[in-house]
Amino acid sequence: MGGLIRTLGARLLQAALVALAVGVACFLMVRLLPGDMAYRVAAGRYGMDHVNTAAAEAVRAELGLDRPWWQQLGAWLGDLARFDLGVSLVSGDRVVEELAVYLGHTLLLSVAALVMSALVGPPLGVLLALRPGSVADRAGMAAGAVLRAVPAFVIGLVLMLVFAVRLGWLPVAGVGGWQEVVLPAATLAIGLAAVSSRVARDAMVAVSRAPYLGFARTKGLPEGAVIRRHALRNAAVPVAAYLGIQLVTLVEGMVIVETLFAWPGIGHALVHAVVARDVPMVQGTALAMGLIFVALNAVVDLACLLIDPRRRGTA
Repeated sequence: MGGLIRTLGARLLQAALVALAVGVACFLMVRLLPGDMAYRVAAGRYGMDHVNTAAAEAVRAELGLDRPWWQQLGAWLGDLARFDLGVSLVSGDRVVEELAVYLGHTLLLSVAALVMSALVGPPLGVLLALRPGSVADRAGMAAGAVLRAVPAFVIGLVLMLVFAVRLGWLPVAGVGGWQEVVLPAATLAIGLAAVSSRVARDAMVAVSRAPYLGFARTKGLPEGAVIRRHALRNAAVPVAAYLGIQLVTLVEGMVIVETLFAWPGIGHALVHAVVARDVPMVQGTALAMGLIFVALNAVVDLACLLIDPRRRGTA
């Protein structure tokens, strides 16, 4: 119980630090972009053909962009401390309300990608580990290295060309039924599965050489029982731990994949907010992505505690 409390406490502290770091970094980076921020916001509101100096100055006065930057930053951090992310500079809607819609789509895509990866990567790694050094093992490791090195947008384009354009089985983009989830989720899952299969394979090979596994065999246990009762659970600990590192790839891939497939999630919203210089939306979407990463890592930590009872008193 003490390990669980310490784990959750550490993740809550990490979430607070992420919120502070993301808020400050986004605030500074948006203002370092070239061009007049007031003009960009006015263009997002009224369209490029209706932007003039008067409209830009009105936006500048309304949003307080003529104040010193440190006053603007202090005001935003004060709102953040009250859990108030403000309103979108372009749409005028509350950022929290817009994020609630985008976040639902992003979570759906993330869960689908993680499930696909878990169904393919670790089982494949376990199968390869049963015959280390074989032709299948070497071919599987080579394929995993290649797939991990290929950028997500290349994988997404290939899937589009094959399953949407050539075969016509799935839609190219958009959101609606389950068909629209398959291609973007598979794009994210392929990279995740390529890494998790290698980690699962290495973990199983290491476990198979452990003395306690040899002792289990000397007791006369069937090979299937040895693998199920002793090997799989011990190999699952490094796989679950490495999943936390993989989540960086997942969060980074959201921006690319959601934009590529026109998926209305957090990453897609972030790109549009940056183009429109919508600072509250940029800060809100980036903050949501950072907190998603912290939350998923907390889930991984809890999974490791459940898998390995030895860590519960020391985590």
